[in-house]
Amino acid sequence: MQNVAVIVGSLRRDSINRKFAESIGKLASDRLNFSFVQIGDLPLYNDDLWQSPPDAVLRMKNEVEAADAVLFVTPEYNRTYSPAIKNAIDWGTRPWGKNSWAGKPAAIIGASPGAIGAAVAQNELKGLVTVCGMALLGQPEVYFTYKPELFDGTNEVADDNTKAFLNTFIDGFAAWIAKTK
Repeated sequence: MQNVAVIVGSLRRDSINRKFAESIGKLASDRLNFSFVQIGDLPLYNDDLWQSPPDAVLRMKNEVEAADAVLFVTPEYNRTYSPAIKNAIDWGTRPWGKNSWAGKPAAIIGASPGAIGAAVAQNELKGLVTVCGMALLGQPEVYFTYKPELFDGTNEVADDNTKAFLNTFIDGFAAWIAKTK
């Protein structure tokens, strides 16, 4: 089974993107093993900190490097991805020559209560992810309008159409990881 480091860009306790990612992880559990990488404890990127790297940075880099692939789950903040994701990506690309993201198969998804499902944020993030050397899944895309009634009390996908849609993404991502790993 392929191990996926999941980076959720919302740090909020009741984040719909965290709930969404957890739901997909449950749905994918027969194909992919999701490991949620903590990024809320990372200090703001500062190159001076490499003299004595923060433990949170080293932990994040190790978790990403140990994974077979990376899944970014981004909210949309002011028509772009969250600063938490940018900060994690910046830490992961350093120090020079030790880019934890390089060569990793990756995918980007996101959810919002609005109709476009974090589409703008995802499209903004695509450029950064490819610049960092990740092999980005182009299709299928998931711009998800989050509605609580699509999930049950245990955060499992309850709606059959939603389940079919998300399984298409999961199958595509699993195939992408196998092809590019």
